[in-house]
Amino acid sequence: MANAYPILPNDISDFRVVPYDFLSNMYSSPVTILGQTFECAEAAFQAHKVTTIPDLKQFVGLNGYEAKRLGRHVTLRFDWPQIKLQVMAKVLEAKFRPGSELTYKLLNTGNKRLVEGNTWNDVYWGVCNGKGQNKLGQLLMERRAFLRGVAHG
Repeated sequence: MANAYPILPNDISDFRVVPYDFLSNMYSSPVTILGQTFECAEAAFQAHKVTTIPDLKQFVGLNGYEAKRLGRHVTLRFDWPQIKLQVMAKVLEAKFRPGSELTYKLLNTGNKRLVEGNTWNDVYWGVCNGKGQNKLGQLLMERRAFLRGVAHG
């Protein structure tokens, strides 16, 4: 269900343009998880949908758009709806490691609300036309808060 989620003037709401493109799961930055290194967070996330190593390895070397397309055609693991949120959190943990350049950039977003604004009607991970759950934005803000505690603590 898509909740009303108005994008406010101080929000960071476009993950497709510099300087905030690094927030996008499509951003080209190696993510090592499941014993593999993926080209981006999207490929790492999509790889979690499958249950076999050969299927998982299909996602290695793909950019985010290729991985998303392949992810639409795989047989989903039976528990995918229940685990996809925690999978995304783990992928973001691998993407934003303490001390990394991407972590520094994430911390530099300060306390701004991160909203995965989009035009492709993704109202689960983001917000489209003022409606959505913004799960990706929320997970990014949670990761930022955790990393801030690590940096100061």
